Amino acid sequence: MPPLRNSGPVPEAEHPEYAGQYRLEACLGSGGMGIVHFARSASGLALAVKVVHRQYAADPEFRARFRQEVAAARRVSGAFTAPVVDADPDAVRPWMATLHVPGPTLAAQVKRNGPMSPAELRRLTAGLAEALRDIHRAGVVHRDLKPGNVLLTDAGPKVIDFGISRPTDSDLRTETGKLIGSPPFMAPEQFQRPREVGPAADVFALGSVLVHAATGRGPFDSDSPYIVAYQVVHDAPDLTGVPEDLAALVGQCLAKDPADRPTPDDIMAALKPPSYEAAAFVPAQRRAGGTGGGGRAGDGVEAGGDHVTRSLGRPAPEPSDGESGDRTAPSGARRRRAARVTAVLALCALVAGGAVAVQVWSTSRAASGPAADKGAGSGAFLPWRTGLTTKDGAPPACSLAGPALYCSAPGVGAARLDPADGRVLWSRKTDTGDAALSAPPVSAGVVLGAPFERRVQSYDTTDGARRWGADVSAYQGRVYPAGRTVLLVSADGTVRALDTTTGKERWRRAVAGHPAPAFELYDAGTDTAYVAQRATDGTSTLVAAVDPATGAQKWERRLPGTLTPAAAVDGVLHLLSTDPDSRTDALVRYDPRRGSVRRVPLPYPVDEPQIALRGDTAYLLAPGGTLLAVGTGPARDGESAELWHLETGAARTSRPVVAGRDRLYFSAADGRLLAVDTARGVLLGGTGPRLRDGKLGFAPTLPAPVPAHGKVFATAPDGSVFAVRDGDPARW
Repeated sequence: MPPLRNSGPVPEAEHPEYAGQYRLEACLGSGGMGIVHFARSASGLALAVKVVHRQYAADPEFRARFRQEVAAARRVSGAFTAPVVDADPDAVRPWMATLHVPGPTLAAQVKRNGPMSPAELRRLTAGLAEALRDIHRAGVVHRDLKPGNVLLTDAGPKVIDFGISRPTDSDLRTETGKLIGSPPFMAPEQFQRPREVGPAADVFALGSVLVHAATGRGPFDSDSPYIVAYQVVHDAPDLTGVPEDLAALVGQCLAKDPADRPTPDDIMAALKPPSYEAAAFVPAQRRAGGTGGGGRAGDGVEAGGDHVTRSLGRPAPEPSDGESGDRTAPSGARRRRAARVTAVLALCALVAGGAVAVQVWSTSRAASGPAADKGAGSGAFLPWRTGLTTKDGAPPACSLAGPALYCSAPGVGAARLDPADGRVLWSRKTDTGDAALSAPPVSAGVVLGAPFERRVQSYDTTDGARRWGADVSAYQGRVYPAGRTVLLVSADGTVRALDTTTGKERWRRAVAGHPAPAFELYDAGTDTAYVAQRATDGTSTLVAAVDPATGAQKWERRLPGTLTPAAAVDGVLHLLSTDPDSRTDALVRYDPRRGSVRRVPLPYPVDEPQIALRGDTAYLLAPGGTLLAVGTGPARDGESAELWHLETGAARTSRPVVAGRDRLYFSAADGRLLAVDTARGVLLGGTGPRLRDGKLGFAPTLPAPVPAHGKVFATAPDGSVFAVRDGDPARW
């Protein structure tokens, strides 16, 4: 069972409500230096507003670089970039607003649909050459041209992100010994003579971008940035797969000597006849009743990773800039995947106690035939997707118990799904569809229907028959399922415990030292519920471990600081320590058997992270998408606890979940399921967004994914529960 503690709304400290006069409506993506939000101007213009991460706002050098980014973007015309509408580099949180340019990045386009055709590549070459000519005429060197910084639109490519660009007349120079850029797309002089980088470096990057667009890889490929740097400086580029009529031109762009590279004007002259006669490479922007990027208009087919899914009668989402990496599906893979769809099943389940409409899509990589896998652990698994919700609300929340998956959703108190194919075996309605949801607790043959604001209702796990129910409206949401016990806290602090199986009262008493106990964590491994009472002056926290079955206190300890129980492994409790600004600044590890307390300072404060543990490593995931891995074991003097950190690009996330030896999974607010390699600290891949009506809604909590039996089960705002293999997240 997941922890009882739920995360609250996104903290204003990292995700402010406004940037200047612009109200920030949704997060478009997150990077190492800032977060890009969607907003609208007073006249209704759609804007992309970049807000600098708080930790960089206090850095004078970064502020100077941000001013330079604003100045560089303003100097370039809007024909080939996103025009700057407004900016305030001197604000407490510096920000810049540009016109919002709809369309995927080149990185997302190639990852989703494979390498470009020769005609598409020719048009891209001409468009980027024109963009570079415009940028260089304005006296700006971009210095970070890469697939992720190229937006594909109906009007041609747009170059974005001037974060490390440098006007040729700027006094701000790159520091000695500091490399700035993306190694696979950097020119040799950026590694050898960074102070002398000029417009020719952008032409070299253009050559690398074109190789990526043509083949799905770079001209200098390696998992190590150091090897890439050596190859860029010393080795000949690998142009295998680049069309013959462009290979020579691309090779000239990748010349080691800047003087040997063509100018943007030379590139456009070499592309006669005019490249605008080539077919447009950009998929049509998705509109109501149709899709873009490969599907026929109106067919509702979304090509996504390893399988093809059919949407809930809604447009399929565009690839997100937050999709990780530049990995590419093999040429023609999208067409082959579309041919491999073997089953589209619409199921309406009418069950006693209420009818709930359910839609199930079963997808496969096999040539034909229905799903043969009916067991949770079989290798012949077919990724599936089931629409569970009956009206707008939070994403479904699920838990796995034994051979079944149990889920709750707005309007659905509890439902049992077959993990093999997503079939709904039974479901029960609830009249509290707008309340926040948590994964339904399962214990001793009983599943509790969520939410618990007004009533606790239990169902038999086998057939969904009602077992017992209780009115809990008097407890005003202070209801805490804890294994075989449901804890109810009254207004006077008295705790009443009900047996999960029978509904009968087990015990009733107060928790000493806790006048208003809030059970913030439940550890199923030791059947322990944790409650914390924080001192009003912030100096200490009284923590108690309670046996839910008897009400007895297993132990009690006053620990220094303002602490929140966050996770427990083998009886060892981990708590998050917050500073006076409510930021998490340390992780506290308390072992009650030894009585030992270890405080692990974080390298920098993090806003309301959620945590997952494996051994002596804690993974903290912040609402802004930063994932931080820290060691909780003994450290040498002066040694940092940070093992690695990763910017995932997800603006709001679920609790992270670790599985296997080196995997971590979490869900994003747009319905993506993301996977991280914990051994290397890299994003392995993720599914596409799954939004309701294409809109980013808001839920107080995001349900965590459930990894088990070689699969990962997750939920999304479009009301779906879906399952994918855990083997290759890059192909989800």
